[in-house]
Formats: sequence, structure tokens, C-alpha cells
Amino acid sequence: MRIVLTEFARLRLFPRTSRPNTIRDVTPEAFERHLNEHAPLAVLPGYAPFCVLHVQRNWTTTRCLTVPVTDANRHLLRSGYEARNERELAVLVRWFEGVEPPVANYLVPILYSREQLAKEGTAIDADWGVVGCLYTSEPAEIPMAPITMMRNALGVAEGGSGVPLDPAAYRRSVGFWSANANWR
Repeated sequence: MRIVLTEFARLRLFPRTSRPNTIRDVTPEAFERHLNEHAPLAVLPGYAPFCVLHVQRNWTTTRCLTVPVTDANRHLLRSGYEARNERELAVLVRWFEGVEPPVANYLVPILYSREQLAKEGTAIDADWGVVGCLYTSEPAEIPMAPITMMRNALGVAEGGSGVPLDPAAYRRSVGFWSANANWR
């Protein structure tokens, strides 16, 4: 099985201008090589049959992706409309500014099959393509954000995957993201 970084993931996980909330201390090429040379600790099912998550012990200084919202840090939450790329419509997002989470114990790359990526207009020369990565304290998935679930349900033309919305998964996501936020 061969894994490659998609251009979508490369731009988000390894931006041209380094940010503290992205993958640290490793190049995109070294990240890809590590995924191909080290078996995952666990393989978790994704939200659809074409998606899997490979749990890897964190070999970098990358910090956890999310921070719990508390009365002590709620004043540090910010929000704004943003698009993930120039082809997608902007959506409302929120994040912390001025917090520093702990170093993640796990990196959990999100992989899509070659066939699904082709349906979405991304050809890869591998079995699986990385579309994202979670940085976590536990070897588990962070629920997909509600807006990402909605975008996926809208279909490929809107930057999604075409997977219908699962109301139970959506409610779990809202529960998690009501109590946690990303940081910058």
C-alpha cells in the first residue's frame, strides 16, 4: 500500500508561511515517507467506506489540534468567514488566539482512496491520499466539524465528497465542537 500527500493536504498541513498550528519539524516529503515506512498503531474507519484514519505516534513537536473551551479561556475565542481554498465558499469558523496546547501524542492522517480522489478531481499515483491530519492527545478521531459534514453532503461541486449527512454523527460533532475549538 502506498500513501501520498494530496496537494489539498500539502497546502493545509505544510503552508508556505509556517504557522504554529500545523505539522512541525518535518518536511512534506519526510512526512509522506514516514507514513509509508511505519505501520500505523491502529487503522480507524472513516466517515465513509473510502476513508480511513491511520493512528501514528507523534514523531514531531506538533501540538494538539483542539483546546477545550473553559470560562478561563472563552474570551480568547475569535470567529470569521473563511474558505479553505479559492474554489470554495467561505463559511463561519472559530478559533482560539493566545493559547498554546500541549504537544500531541498522536498524528492521525485522514486517507481517501485513489478512486474517491479521482471522483473529486484529484488523480494520485498511489493507493491512498492524505486529505488531512488530526493532532490528538488520544489515539482516536476528533469528530469532523459540522460545517465539513454539511459541505460533504453538498457534493463534489461545493468541495465535499457527496456523502449524505448522518444526523447522529452531526449531533456528536456539534457536542464536541461546542466544547472545543481550534487555535492559531
